[in-house]
Amino acid sequence: MKTLWKDIKWLFNYMASVFMYSIIVILILIGILILLYFIDIKKRENNPEWVAPLYGAYVIVSGSMEPTIMTRDAIIIKRYEENDIKVDDIITYKSRDPYFYGIMVTHRVIDIIEENGKTLYVTKGDHNNTADRLPVASDQIYGKVMMVIPKIGYIQSFLATSYGWIIAVVIPCLGIIIGDVIKLVKNIKKSTRNAKRKGHDFSEE
Repeated sequence: MKTLWKDIKWLFNYMASVFMYSIIVILILIGILILLYFIDIKKRENNPEWVAPLYGAYVIVSGSMEPTIMTRDAIIIKRYEENDIKVDDIITYKSRDPYFYGIMVTHRVIDIIEENGKTLYVTKGDHNNTADRLPVASDQIYGKVMMVIPKIGYIQSFLATSYGWIIAVVIPCLGIIIGDVIKLVKNIKKSTRNAKRKGHDFSEE
């Protein structure tokens, strides 16, 4: 029974540690991105033209890019430089398609065309059978995908719920506090027993 309890305790501690480390990694990434974002804003504050942020992070909510990018994967994008986008790059852009107007889309560039002196990018989701209806202009593009973090969106969604926050933060914290209290009580009892034993030894002398 003691062995089973130790195994359960070890498993719980292991899962809690993995979960907490995942949260710490997410917070560090968010902190870095926010810092870079504000540094970039400071550098661009005198520029009258709109420029996409240097870095951005999004959680994928559709399966259009599977299996390359799965639903609930997080992506880190970097602002592209002029003529930096090539065929086969994956980009994130704001759609102008009437059916998806204003939605952020992450798809692969399958062709680059020139139209009325402008460079346009034909995009397609890896899982889709056809290309997107409208080509993408440069001023729609927020950046190129530079990193994919698998399934991190599930943690984000979980933490966004009240019970998720309680399970992920409150319960582990209570577990740590209760564990420390138990250790403290054991140490006090041990110290008391040692003090009594020493007092008994002195009385015998």
